[in-house]
Amino acid sequence: MGIHLPQIVLNAKQIIHRRSFNVPKGHFAIYVGEEEKNKKRFVVPISYLKHPLFQEMLSKAAEEFGFDHQMGGLTIPCAEEDFINLTSRLNSSRS
Repeated sequence: MGIHLPQIVLNAKQIIHRRSFNVPKGHFAIYVGEEEKNKKRFVVPISYLKHPLFQEMLSKAAEEFGFDHQMGGLTIPCAEEDFINLTSRLNSSRS
């Protein structure tokens, strides 16, 4: 009996696998930003994919924009500050 991940996480994992270069094992790259020209690349632990807050953010991004993006990776169209706040919360919950 395995863990059943939501479809949104499975789609994200497929994109991460196809397009991960210069990323340490156990991590993935994600592009964050509201404007195309100002997107910033972050490298975060794969364990974030299992966190409900991160899954909610992925779901919202997928609904509005889909996953495949011209940046060549997983893209979240949110304010960089919001993403940093979320990852800070996730980091503190892992401790």
